[in-house]
Amino acid sequence: MKKVERINIIMRYINNRAHFTISEIMREFNISRSTAIRDIREIEDMGMPLVAEVGRDGGYFVMRNSVLPAVRFTDNEVKALFIAFLATRNQQLPYLKSRQSLAEKLLGLISENQQDDLFLLNQILLFEGTNPHNPDLLDLSDLPHPMLEKLIQLLLLDSYLVITIEEEKVIKTYPIYLLHLYREKSLWLIEGFDLNEEKKQIYPVDQLTDVIPYSAEKRLSKKKISEKLSKQEEVINLVLELGPKAIAQFKKYHPLKVSISYTNPYQTTAILKTFIDVNKPEELTETTNWLLFLGGDIKVREVPDEVFEGLQERIRIYCP
Repeated sequence: MKKVERINIIMRYINNRAHFTISEIMREFNISRSTAIRDIREIEDMGMPLVAEVGRDGGYFVMRNSVLPAVRFTDNEVKALFIAFLATRNQQLPYLKSRQSLAEKLLGLISENQQDDLFLLNQILLFEGTNPHNPDLLDLSDLPHPMLEKLIQLLLLDSYLVITIEEEKVIKTYPIYLLHLYREKSLWLIEGFDLNEEKKQIYPVDQLTDVIPYSAEKRLSKKKISEKLSKQEEVINLVLELGPKAIAQFKKYHPLKVSISYTNPYQTTAILKTFIDVNKPEELTETTNWLLFLGGDIKVREVPDEVFEGLQERIRIYCP
């Protein structure tokens, strides 16, 4: 990283913090103590008001209302932002209607040469879900569920919600504490703690018909929710060792709740630990298919009998 670029990033880093130390700057930007001190002095000379704190654990305070120079993007940063826009086209994401205005504002910030590069990238790059004959196409089918943006606006204010779901033409209402909102297999899902049943549940956003804040009088505290969730933690029942080929397959696709831990510095071996609910036929089938997708470069340490039997049955079908 060039010195001018580093100093510009350090300025924004420290401007977003009430307090920082030289050690933090050294660690965050991987520079020596003398370089960090020189950079801080240059930033002070440029007019950023910093107040030094004396003492063994001293650092710097940033005076508020300081004015930073205008944002300047490097060529790679501009391309990274633009490609992120390209990759999310036709993906049923919230605030999708604002994408065009964002792209126009981004183009207005950059030079003509950078604009030419982006126009060329727009013609060359195609991502999954993009119409090759009209990459900028935005159909009604591309828009997210109409309740998604309302849901996000409410959860930004409060995670205690009452959601109304239509299941097989039956309207059901659930008071929940929203844990996560995520997208998996082209579907938006709510992971929430059901405040009536006092357990974790998954609700599809596509079935959502209404969402409102939950009454403050009836709420279970966040501490109580955490305690109940910790008591309900799922016991790990699937443990695998992955070789390089299996890791490559894992990176191509894996269920959202599953992660791996690398076991060497070169990231060529890893261990996978998760819980499989064998009482859910759909999850059992999905797990069996996914393990076959990972291939033979795995060693099984622990696996539920139901999953093992499913694998054996699938192998018998394909290799009679």
